[in-house]
Amino acid sequence: MPIRHAIVHLIDKKPDGNPAQLHARDAELGDSQAMENLMADLNESYNAKPNKAWGLFQDESGAYPFSGWLTEYLSGKDFVAFSKQAVEHLAALMEESNLSVGGHVLFCHYQQGMTDYLAIALLHHSEGVAVTEALEVSPSRHLDLGQLHMAARINISEWQNNKTSKQYISFIKGKGGKKVSDYFRDFIGCTEGVDGPSETRTLLKAFSDFVESEDLPEEQAREKTDVLVDYATSQAKIGEPIALDALSELMDDQAPRAFYDYIRNKDYGLSPEIPADKRTLNQFRRFTGRAEGLSISFEAHLLGSKVEYDKDRDMLIIRGLPTQLQDQLKHRND
Repeated sequence: MPIRHAIVHLIDKKPDGNPAQLHARDAELGDSQAMENLMADLNESYNAKPNKAWGLFQDESGAYPFSGWLTEYLSGKDFVAFSKQAVEHLAALMEESNLSVGGHVLFCHYQQGMTDYLAIALLHHSEGVAVTEALEVSPSRHLDLGQLHMAARINISEWQNNKTSKQYISFIKGKGGKKVSDYFRDFIGCTEGVDGPSETRTLLKAFSDFVESEDLPEEQAREKTDVLVDYATSQAKIGEPIALDALSELMDDQAPRAFYDYIRNKDYGLSPEIPADKRTLNQFRRFTGRAEGLSISFEAHLLGSKVEYDKDRDMLIIRGLPTQLQDQLKHRND
């Protein structure tokens, strides 16, 4: 992961009403193993966040100046000057948010494969303890990337090369509809363009329809389900979208276009690439439930064939019980 430019500034602000204080760094961070490790850990934590949204820049304006500053930087403006301009704007927005808390603000322009990204994250520390070389126990502070709540990643390459894209920015959303992170979204100046959970649900609906139309045997349906979920989950893990053509090839190397053409011909309204929502994917693989000594779990593709749900009577009808279960039930009645 080549790091082109990186810098950290500090916004000192506590939720006590006192003004935010900005401590800006005057030079870029140098190349180091520590910086490489930080970005690897940051990306891993960011990719694992389920509550992300995907979108695009608002039109540049006085309220949303960030995209203009980014354009100037990419056209040759000094990275340090760009980051200072941006962090000053962030500090001003943070000042207006009574719920916001300061921290270290990381700006990092890096390359992954052939793609350029800009990551921006508000980092916080955790207090801990460490054992020194003298075998003494002493207080220790470290970055707590598990508590990453304010962060965004801009796919610079897609933004520059795909003018119709609506998902070149991803950012962490506040949980449970909380507005505490809205100022950070406004700082980036982005608006949601793609609903990740909705797009994923549409893909899964298309897949279920495809399996039904092909009248696949249960074993083949299970294999294709595993391919879809494994591929989509792996893409989500590295922060990359699901490419429908690549997914179609993985499903059937003998007919690599079959699933892709089915989606296109049925017009599900899906883009060639969609963000993967891991929570929706996990729910698709299996239905599970447990209450009062009863535990039920079955693979999603069995619903409508071996498992039937009667909503009106709140009842599951299961056909083809496992032999072991049948034997237990028969012996219970003897």
